[in-house]
Amino acid sequence: MDDRELVERAKDDPEAYAVLFDRYYPVVLNYVARRTNDVALAHDITSEAFYKAFKNIRRFQWRGLPFSAWLYRIASNEIAAYYRGASRLESLEVLAEQRGFDPASEDDLEAEIIRAQEALARHALYQSCIAAMCELPLKYQEVIALRFFEEKPLAEISQILGRSQGTVKSQLHRGLRRLQVTAPDFFRDERNLPRTDALSVQED
Repeated sequence: MDDRELVERAKDDPEAYAVLFDRYYPVVLNYVARRTNDVALAHDITSEAFYKAFKNIRRFQWRGLPFSAWLYRIASNEIAAYYRGASRLESLEVLAEQRGFDPASEDDLEAEIIRAQEALARHALYQSCIAAMCELPLKYQEVIALRFFEEKPLAEISQILGRSQGTVKSQLHRGLRRLQVTAPDFFRDERNLPRTDALSVQED
């Protein structure tokens, strides 16, 4: 079943939302883990993002972008709220108890957390880059993570973050310039993120 049909069903059927949850929880968790460099925190933030998505699923409207873009936007907002100290993280158990929502089993969720932790810890050099990125202003973290870790096109990043494509391009350029200074060893390996002077940020 495609996302469009599932989303429409999920507005009245928690089981349909559970399918969407199982489909997108791993990718959103990985995104949040890369942004926070903390898998336990990423699990909490991702759970809150999916909780809020479920509460607001009836308001979702198709605007030419995938359903996942909406989830990324909610997750990005939750990350920003957490670092502002304004986030009150809820448990997915609320969905199970109040709405009849039944996500993947706890074993499945734990497996996703373990996989995310392993991905983060795989290379010390990658870890150093993530740590350096987490020191950047949030506006740079967001565009770099979405563009290079999630491989999102500029148009989708613009919609997720509510910024013009020109602003996204500018923030990519400036954020990568800063990373070149704080994580130079990572950029010396051509297999990693492209050097800023070789960066292509044209339309996808």
